[in-house]
Amino acid sequence: MEAAAKQKHERELLAEKIWCLSRDRLLVSLRFLDVALSSMRFQARPGTGHVSCDVNAPQAAVIYYDPDVVLRLYKKNPANVTRLHLHVLLHCIFSHSYKYDKVEQELWDVAVDMAVESAAMSLKIAGLETAGDVERSAVLDRWKERAGTLTAERIYRKLKEDRPGVSELLELGNLFRRDVHEGWGPAETLEVTAAQWKKISERIKAELKSFSEDKSDDKSILQNLEEATKEHYDYGDFLRRFCVSGEDMQINDDEFDYVYYTYGLSLYGNLPLVEPLEYKDVNKIKEFVVAIDTSGSCRGEVVQAFLNKTYNILKSSENFFRKVNIHIIQCDSEVRRDTKITNDDEFEAFMREGQLEGFGSTDFRPVFAYVDRAIESGEFENLKGLIYFTDGYGVFPEHKPTHHYDTAFVFLEDDYEKPATPPWAIRLVLPAQDLEDSPSESIAGK
Repeated sequence: MEAAAKQKHERELLAEKIWCLSRDRLLVSLRFLDVALSSMRFQARPGTGHVSCDVNAPQAAVIYYDPDVVLRLYKKNPANVTRLHLHVLLHCIFSHSYKYDKVEQELWDVAVDMAVESAAMSLKIAGLETAGDVERSAVLDRWKERAGTLTAERIYRKLKEDRPGVSELLELGNLFRRDVHEGWGPAETLEVTAAQWKKISERIKAELKSFSEDKSDDKSILQNLEEATKEHYDYGDFLRRFCVSGEDMQINDDEFDYVYYTYGLSLYGNLPLVEPLEYKDVNKIKEFVVAIDTSGSCRGEVVQAFLNKTYNILKSSENFFRKVNIHIIQCDSEVRRDTKITNDDEFEAFMREGQLEGFGSTDFRPVFAYVDRAIESGEFENLKGLIYFTDGYGVFPEHKPTHHYDTAFVFLEDDYEKPATPPWAIRLVLPAQDLEDSPSESIAGK
């Protein structure tokens, strides 16, 4: 028994030494990972048969490992453990675990493993090649044609669209998996650790830009870092910034004194001394312009999804005055149609019966000229803002609108770099998932 215990202890010490060697190897080749590597520690869990990482552990993420697994991998090829170490570390840097409760986990597991292996191989570090890399590269090349940028989010979206069979999904999982994703998802320390790893990711992104120019032709790791560190905006909150103050017909409980009300009822029977106010000062959207790029490069189903999303936010009683002045302007190289919405019924009718018109080239200037003329003719009293949904490929106005209403250009996130917007405009990129989550209303194409 003592000999067996001693042997077990020796194997654990040897496995721990191998982890330390792999960390040193990564530090030598990838100096920008120093803070991330120092934010991880190791803990043996004999008999589990796998390696996993608890990224929500306080102070430092913990890699749990079976010493026998580590020794077996190292015996086959010392690079196996270093690549495993890098694989787990990239999961943490790319914040893959923090979305685990919001996705289809079977598809997400495959997507994130493909993303980190793509990033690891793109670094082209000599001596870190492992068995199966040639096949992985070939598969990733095909997926780059299908999904574009190989971030976990884009691969996952494509997996959801294509719905591969069980055998194909299993093959992808076996090819790219190096760890198991136990312990991912919500935890008490989630917000703290997510912020810590985002800060680490932002530092790595800054340092990596100079490194990648010399070491790698593939920007996969930078693209994944961009995804991990970008700010995410709630479209509903964004729309509410265009609200104005006004009186709405509703009981104002905040300014109603129930003491005098009940006292009057008790004193006179059915005659209260005070009545509740039937109006309330609120902030809601009253005047607004939604401009839709209906050029040939903007797909009809994408435009419809954006309108569905906007409609579902605006139609709620919390955001929408009973009487409004909302204009939905369709434009390609010229204004094709202006639909005026004054109440919820008209909005519903437009969503049900409206048609998209245009599909020519793109020029943003006619919309702004049209809105300026509308303001000057008295069509708008206090226009707060204009949202222009577009792919961004068109002629922007050189100057801020004459009447100084806020302007936002809204793009749908896709595989292509978006053109720069004018400095006076707000730029908002909506994840495709945001539009996919909107209930569908029918708007006919041309």
